[in-house]
Amino acid sequence: ENVLTMLMIYILAGAFANVAAVMGGRESTVNLGLSLVPVEFLAAGLFVISAFMGTATGSSMGTVTAVIPIAVGIAEKGGLSLTVVIGAVVGGAMFGDNLSMISDTTIAATRSQRCEMRDKFRVNFLIALPAALITLVLLLIFGRPETVMPLEALPFDLIKVLPYVLVLALALCGLNVFLALTVGIFSAGLVGICCGDLTIAAFAQSVWDGFTGMNEVFFLTLLCGGMSELIAKNGGIAWIIQKLRKVMKGNKSAQVGIAAMVSLCDCATANNTVAIIVAGDMARDVSHEYKVDPRRTASLLDIFSCVFQGIIPYGAQMLVAITAVTELGHSVTAFQIIPYLFYPFLLLISTLVFIFLIPEKKKAN
Repeated sequence: ENVLTMLMIYILAGAFANVAAVMGGRESTVNLGLSLVPVEFLAAGLFVISAFMGTATGSSMGTVTAVIPIAVGIAEKGGLSLTVVIGAVVGGAMFGDNLSMISDTTIAATRSQRCEMRDKFRVNFLIALPAALITLVLLLIFGRPETVMPLEALPFDLIKVLPYVLVLALALCGLNVFLALTVGIFSAGLVGICCGDLTIAAFAQSVWDGFTGMNEVFFLTLLCGGMSELIAKNGGIAWIIQKLRKVMKGNKSAQVGIAAMVSLCDCATANNTVAIIVAGDMARDVSHEYKVDPRRTASLLDIFSCVFQGIIPYGAQMLVAITAVTELGHSVTAFQIIPYLFYPFLLLISTLVFIFLIPEKKKAN
């Protein structure tokens, strides 16, 4: 049941992201953000824009793909460090992936721990906010251009940004994610038709393309869900927990153990959603035995999978960013970018502080 629910949400999220992009919403959102940010603060602005895009679309990959080409052009014209700009975009994309209520990682984490998305968001946001604020300060320091050059006017249409804002608002208000995404799909389609960017036939095709665009994660989730259940039925999870008991002495060490499990899974698979699905059942059993709040467990799964997915040099987000930069005529490697991935590293530190210094709040019955 949990896997099937995830799959339905995945294809709806894919449809919304694709329809919104086709009708020009993604480009308008990026251009609006860049138009509002002064040139000397563009590195920090790109982090905020990427964070919003990642949260609104639930896709770090889509965010990196959309923003990196624009960011590279801005870096060239504005005299910004290319590696700092790429680090800002990837970090912002991972912020959105981690916090978005329509992200596949959030869906997998909350469904595996059987908690509400809104509850997980509250816990997660308290951890992510300090890391994001410090990242902005660092980007303001290290991302200042050598010479401030005015940028040409960027076209945007405010009405095309509204579907993203609507889905975010509905999800935060606690509306069922199925309904929020359905409203988002039709609102994006309506805006596209009214603005002349879509016909009814093109809208239907965009929805279908969004569905099929999630094929990879759809079948990966099915296979990984089956594999996890086989492992559980044959005693694999019980065996792993038995081994972990040697290092888990209480609630806090159990949280570190959960974080380590999903981090290792992500490093092995280079896919944060798959890592959460594989580690989810084990994490639920560990959290039950050591009395870790499911909301906290879901946050740890999502955070640590996103932290390592953003850092590893062979992760899809990093590879897409490097490929986009290379296609634009620049040469950059993952190891040149990693030192400027301020947000993932700060999120890791913030979460460890949260585990050891912030006591759990007892959930009311």
